[in-house]
Amino acid sequence: MRENPRIAVVIVTYNSGDVLAGCLASLPEGARGVELAEVVVADNASRDDCVAIAAAAEVPVKVVQLGRNAGYAAAINAGIAALDLDELDAVYVLNPDCRLPPKSITPLVRALERPGVGVTVPKMVNPDGSLQPSLRRMPSLGRAVVEAVIGGSRAGRIGRLGELITDPREYENAGPVVWATGAAMLISVPAIRAVGPWDESFLLYSEETEFALRAADLGWTHWYEPEALIEHIGGDSGVNPSLAALLLVNKVTLFRRRRGWLAGSAYYLVVLLGESVRALAGREISKTSVTWLLRPSRRWKTLPG
Repeated sequence: MRENPRIAVVIVTYNSGDVLAGCLASLPEGARGVELAEVVVADNASRDDCVAIAAAAEVPVKVVQLGRNAGYAAAINAGIAALDLDELDAVYVLNPDCRLPPKSITPLVRALERPGVGVTVPKMVNPDGSLQPSLRRMPSLGRAVVEAVIGGSRAGRIGRLGELITDPREYENAGPVVWATGAAMLISVPAIRAVGPWDESFLLYSEETEFALRAADLGWTHWYEPEALIEHIGGDSGVNPSLAALLLVNKVTLFRRRRGWLAGSAYYLVVLLGESVRALAGREISKTSVTWLLRPSRRWKTLPG
């Protein structure tokens, strides 16, 4: 890595005009200590003023317009393709609802200098400064059973039973993780070249999991660095039934692809059973999830456009 590391930022937008300006405005201070070589906004055919906001930003921005809502992974691939990787050390993939504190990229860059580290992720906080759990354990059939019975959030608070890590003590120390929320990921150029493009078959959700696990298959470490902070406003997957259902369906799809038909079928049935119980109890998100799990043809008709 260069003595003065050169970093590019790729921001994926889709009707993100209400948050994009704040993200772009935070970049110069966030990048203090490194060279912010280029900023790309990859836009998924937004119907708001995203493109105009990017063009008016204080930092020079290259806008890549995909012409349709091609998804998060496709936009990342398009944004990275617009960069000259030979002139860079790493690419910071960001959601537009992220805000970078001053010098917050530097600790991530330092972590990339560790042998074998290909991806570094920051400590994620809510706008009020509270911890936003972002780290995950390896998806497994056993964890799916526990989460089906007692729920994902509760499982995360009991030992290591859940996939989502919710114990604040586990966010105090730096170290390798299986994967983390894809809203903020600094990826080294060697890792980008070795791992290849993000999987565009995932329109939204699980694409960062797939990338992290594929990188690990090739020997690249996913490193969590709590000295680097990022404020993440967060999306509405927890309250929007269609987005929550898509998240769940993609988890099942990814598990089946990596673990095979038999384990994947068992995982599907466990998830379906857990959501069915919650649907019978009146939970709207679970009702949509059950419909999408049982009737794939219904999925894209209800996805927010």
